[in-house]
Formats: sequence, structure tokens, C-alpha cells
Amino acid sequence: MTLDTVKHAEQTAEAEQPWKELGLKEDEYARIREILGRRPTGAELAMYSVMWSEHCSYKSSKVHLKQFGEKVPDNDAMLVGIGENAGVVDVGQGYAVTFKVESHNHPSYIEPYQGAATGVGGIVRDILAMGARPVAVVDPLRFGAADHPDTKRVLPGVVAGIGGYGNCLGLPNIGGEVVFDPCYQGNPLVNAGCIGVMKHEDIHLAKASGTGNKVILYGARTGGDGIGGVSVLASETFESTGPAKRPAVQVGDPFQEKLLIECTLEIFGEKLVAGIQDLGGAGLSCATSELASAGSGGMRVDLDTVPLRDSSLSPEEILMSESQERMCAVVEPDKVDRFMEICEKWDVIATVIGEVTEGERLEIFWHGEQIVDVPPRTVAHEGPVYHRPFARPSWQDALQADDANKLARPANSAELKEQILKLVASPNQASKAWITDQYDRFVQGNTILAQPEDAGMVRVDEESNLGVAMATDGNGRYAKLDPYAGAQLALAESYRNVAASGAKPLAISNCLNFGSPEDPDVMWQFAEATRGLADGCLQLGTPVTGGNVSLYNQTGETAIHPTPVVAVLGVIDDVTRRTPIAFKEEGQLLYLLGETHEEFGGSAWSQVVHDHLGGLPPKVDLERERLLAEILISASRDGMIDAAHDLSDGGLIQAVVESCLRGGVGARLVVPDTLSTGGSATGDAFTFLLSESAGRAVVSVPRSEELRFTDMCGARGLPVTRIGVVDGDAVEVQGQFQLSLEELRTAHTGTIPELFA
Repeated sequence: MTLDTVKHAEQTAEAEQPWKELGLKEDEYARIREILGRRPTGAELAMYSVMWSEHCSYKSSKVHLKQFGEKVPDNDAMLVGIGENAGVVDVGQGYAVTFKVESHNHPSYIEPYQGAATGVGGIVRDILAMGARPVAVVDPLRFGAADHPDTKRVLPGVVAGIGGYGNCLGLPNIGGEVVFDPCYQGNPLVNAGCIGVMKHEDIHLAKASGTGNKVILYGARTGGDGIGGVSVLASETFESTGPAKRPAVQVGDPFQEKLLIECTLEIFGEKLVAGIQDLGGAGLSCATSELASAGSGGMRVDLDTVPLRDSSLSPEEILMSESQERMCAVVEPDKVDRFMEICEKWDVIATVIGEVTEGERLEIFWHGEQIVDVPPRTVAHEGPVYHRPFARPSWQDALQADDANKLARPANSAELKEQILKLVASPNQASKAWITDQYDRFVQGNTILAQPEDAGMVRVDEESNLGVAMATDGNGRYAKLDPYAGAQLALAESYRNVAASGAKPLAISNCLNFGSPEDPDVMWQFAEATRGLADGCLQLGTPVTGGNVSLYNQTGETAIHPTPVVAVLGVIDDVTRRTPIAFKEEGQLLYLLGETHEEFGGSAWSQVVHDHLGGLPPKVDLERERLLAEILISASRDGMIDAAHDLSDGGLIQAVVESCLRGGVGARLVVPDTLSTGGSATGDAFTFLLSESAGRAVVSVPRSEELRFTDMCGARGLPVTRIGVVDGDAVEVQGQFQLSLEELRTAHTGTIPELFA
């Protein structure tokens, strides 16, 4: 077979090429020909196809994502923003923290274990490539109905993959979520986040500069797994027939990644690299084109020098392979020998595959024959830009008019008690300990808070006790009812969770999970959610450091609920002052912060009791969220509260039950007489216990701090209501019902093991 060289392409202009099979549109293929002034070679076509995929180029989303840069100014903490492998923020004392959330949704449906495992590996390398030591991971997850047979296939594999890979790396898994909903049946969402720590001077960027500098590929050998993996696989919808694309899923080796991490950190420590990039989505196509595009010159690569696991791979396959545990570094010639020595010490394969050139082209050769000659920016940064049509769905008004506030409420106290017990035991509200116990949450010894706390927290400096906290949140049901408000509610909840732990929110990352951008209804949801998130970040002063967009999450014509997941990172000066969720000291007073309204649209109660989705989600008041956060942070710092728990899914009663079970002590609650009746015999108690109004938290206050705490709330204008006391071995709502901790624990902890153990 004749090698498809650049010269051959010039001489065979009309040769048939599989551009459609590689996911390109006809006009995209025509544009590639226009850029090159000829037809592309097979290798060039492979590169453009993966780099111009939806997953890599953001071609349907970038026109909306630019709001994050245009609307939201950087705060004083921002060191590196959108455009690099991950964002970086200043957390004080000379430390910088880098963090990001990405998706590995489609691969995890096809091959749950490897899809999830390599999702962890990929996000860890993104953090590593910034110059940081990875210190913790988080994993927001969404699955189909908990009792569906395919969920029983997907969830155990995903959980095992996350635990298996992260545990082998020695990284604590400190946060995330697990949500069940039938809309995710054919499209589970496996989002993975990572936090890394470094000094300011250790930040590294992905660029290839310095003519004559060597390009070194190091890490695992390149194999046939993951060819066209996330780059193409994540850029199309699934058919209703189910998974059938296993070869496209990458295969991970966490022990190789651990060696790669330690090797890279030692290389950083000796300042041996001028630029670095991990190999994730689109593999070598991405690493070479992005390094060259962001640098000051061109690049020449000899592809036949790439170490292979499979000698039969073609040049196109080598360029498209997404084999894991690989990095690409740009190194000055006089530092190459030392670079190689460190790689040999860590048993990491390293090979010089090319060098930085004076020109402005990315040139790739195969056994001396040129197979790629492209302007790298056209591959990496100047892909297609689509202004997809979008319009408010015709069904949106009817959905919002189907008001959840009008659903039948419990007729008496016995029915209210029964519904609350059902809620506490429902898959979404039940304990996820069966899942999180498979993750090592405390390895390295610096974990301060981990699941099921409101936010994960790790110590950054062991002498000063400086720490960072991170929470991830998102509610697809809210976003389905109102994507703009739903995105802001996700931001508000994550912001509130970080503040409830005692940390000050600094910045966000996001993972925007939606259906097909070719559907105007879905594109409207995406546009509204992005606009809502940008407006919310502007109001809260939390810049967007980066993130990920995952589209085509739908099976046939059925899209997932719009699911913007927001990760908020915060800083705390002294982790010993952190606030847990557990009620512990009997006699402490319980206070509700914020206002409660009749807001049940998208609520857990409407889902569990009525299998209903309709109405409007809770109203968002971001100024109230900011005030609440300030109160929670101040109260934590000054020792006024011993526990805090944000109110979200399941309302006040869910939060109280979780805090009681976490601390092993009960609570007596009194329904305030300031709530409206809500139109039923137990209206006061019903709204008080189950409303999902935003901007609220419940705190336990030592009696000695009551006056100081309430005075602070009053002086700052935050509504505060005394609602009970920590006491006994039951959760009692006076005048309504009592549930023993034993009964609650059985209901809360039994559901997930019964479904999946």
C-alpha cells in the first residue's frame, strides 16, 4: 500500500477519503482542503477529524462560552485562566492551586470500569501538566433509574474504576455526587475533578518555544486502545440499541501513571522543561498541534520513533490513539540527558520524537517521508465555529405551568412522617457510603473533610494549616424547568457548600452536560444555562478558570436533562476551624438561616412521592447567598458554630437527618409560627420540613455563643430562626411525629447496598 505522503496528496487531488466516517461534515472537509490548498493526507485527515470534533474544538459551544471571559472579570486570586490545561488560583503563603472538572461520559457507558478509570487518569494529568502535585479528586456522577438493570451494569463498574485508579495513585477522593434519574438511562454522566498544589514559581504552560528544543514523548507506549476515543466517541449520540464501541475506550494503568507523576514532578523540580502537555483526548494530534500552536515557532516530529505496543499501527492510528499515561515535553538540548536520567530512574520510557523549528508549520514524518504539513493553529485553535439555531422549546411553558406546589400534600402527621421516611430512603437521598467506602478518602493524611460532608477539604501546608475546599453540585431537574435559574442554583449550592465548611469561595470550574447541539431545544437549554452561569459568576465575583462541555448525551431523540455541574474552590486559613455537618453536643441550639417559601418545583419530595417534574425551581437570590456565605465563614472562623449543613435536595428535614446520623445524636424541632399554612392540615410543618428554598443553612450553636451569633446575623440583615435543639436519640418534630435514629439509619443506609451490593 502506497504511503499517503504530502507529495502523494498533491498528485492525487481527487482521491476518495473517509472524511464522513471520521465524523467530519462535508463543509468541514472542504475547509480543510482550502486551508491546505490540496486534499489532506490520511494522517492530516486523522488529525483534523479528532481535533475538530465537538469534544476537542467546542465548535457548537464556544460562541456561548466566551461569556465567561467577557462578562466575568478575574479576581485578585486568578493566576491562570481559561485556555490552559487547568486554571490556577493564588491561595496565599506563596501557594497556588490548580483545579478542573472534565467528563468521561460516553466511554463510561460503553466500558464502565475503564471509562471511569481513565477519566480519573486524564484529569490528574491535566493538573500535573500545570506543574502541580495532584492532591485530591472528586467525582460527580449521574446514572439512570436506580432499579434499572442497565444501571446495575454501569454503576458498579464506574465506581470500581474510579476507586481502583484513584486508590492506586494514592489520591484521596474527597467529594462529588451520585444522582439517579431515568433521563440518564442510556447516557450516564461520569465527571471527574482534580485539585493540585504548587508554588507560584512552579506554574507550567503548554507551549513549544525555542528553536532547536527537543520534543520528548514519555510515559506508556502507544497502543490501539482509545483510537478516536473521547474525541470522536463523545461527539455523537448513542443509538437505542446500546453500547457497541468498546475498542474506542482507553485502557488505564494507574501504576504507570503514579510513576509518571513522580517522574514529572522531579523533572519540574530541576526545571528541565520549557513547555509540557499531557496526552488525553486526541492523543498526539492534540499534544503536538497545541504545543506548536501556543509556541513561537513550528515543530518537526518523526512519528516512526514513537514507542508502540502494537507494531502494526498505521501513522493515522498512532496520531489518533488516546492511549493513557503519556506526556509530551519540550526540553532544551543541554537538559535532555538529565531528563532521560530521571525518566530511567522512574522506569518511564522517554523518546525524543522531534524538535521545535523556526517555521510556522507542524511537520510530521514517517520513515523520512513527510505525511503532515499543516499550520498548527488551524488544527488546534481555529476549528469550525457553529452558531447553532436555538429556540425556547414549545413544551417549556406547559412544563412550568404544571405547578408542583399544587400536588397533593400529606393529610395528617402520620402521612407526613411516612413520606419523610420514604424520602430519606430514596436512592437520591439515601446514604452513598456503599459507594464512597470504595474510595480511599484519607490517604496522604491531609484530608480534613470528605463525603458526606458539604465540601471536601484538604490541608495545603502542614505548619500553617492553610487549606482548600471544593464542592461540586448540579440539579438537572431544576435546569430542565428553567436552565438559566438551574445553572445559577448549581453555582449557588456549590458556593454555599464551600462556605458551610468554613472556606471562602474563590473561583469555579464547570462541566456542562447536555444533549445534541443539533436540536434547537437542547441548544436553547445550553445557551440559557451558560448565560445564567456567567451572570451568576459576575454577581458573586467568582471567575471561571476553565471547564468542559459534554454534548450529544442522548439516546435517539431522548436527551438527558440539562446538567451543568459547577465546582467551586475555596480557601481556608486554618483547617482546624473547619465546620463539619455532624451535630454532636447535646443541648446545642439549632438555627435556620435564610427564608423558607413554598417552593417544590423539581424537589425531591415531588419526585419521590409523586414522580412529578413541573413548575418552577426555587428562586435564586445571589446577594442572599453571598451574605449567607459571609455569615457561615465568620461564624466558623470565630468559633460561633459547631456544625453547619446547607439546605438543598430534600429540604430541612433531609439536612437535619443527615447531620443527626453523622453525629449519632438526635434533634427536637419546633415548627415556627411564621410560616404560611400552605393549604393543608400540616401545612406549616410540611413547608418548613420539605421546601427546597435556596439560600439557607442549618447550624448548631453552643449556648454560650447564641447571643453573639444572633447579633451578628441581625446586624448583617440575615433572617435567623431558632428551630430546635440537639437532643436525644430521635428526630422529633414537636406536635407532628418522631423518628428514632435507629429507624432513620436503617432507612438511610439500606437502599444502595440492597440495589447494588
